[in-house]
Amino acid sequence: MSHFASEQEVYDTLGKLFLDMLEDDELMADFRSSDTIVQYQLREPAARITVKLKAGEEPRVDLGTTELEPEVVMSMDADTAHAFWLGNVNITVALARGQIKAQGPIAKMLKLVPAAKPVFARYRAQLEDQGRQDLIEVA
Repeated sequence: MSHFASEQEVYDTLGKLFLDMLEDDELMADFRSSDTIVQYQLREPAARITVKLKAGEEPRVDLGTTELEPEVVMSMDADTAHAFWLGNVNITVALARGQIKAQGPIAKMLKLVPAAKPVFARYRAQLEDQGRQDLIEVA
């Protein structure tokens, strides 16, 4: 059974994380170095988060449907995405085991991985602020 009861709950947690990251210019500069549009296609429950990280352009996050054309697509269970953003998933192992499936240019995907590490503590703090200790304990 998924840690998330609905698509909206995914957006209220993981979606909020991405939206809040837009306010951090330093953090977004690291992500924009990937110069891509990445889409997280989540299952159980189904949800879609698309992030525009184009160099020299304003970053953008779309929750749900979007007209943005992703260059990099990461497919996984919502629980796997949740555990990743808490820092509990080794991306290489998850890709090898098929827990995460990736499509698109490998070089651009690899630029996203180190940029994500500073976000782990931010996500944990966000969940604490939201009173979602339940999500921290299950990961």
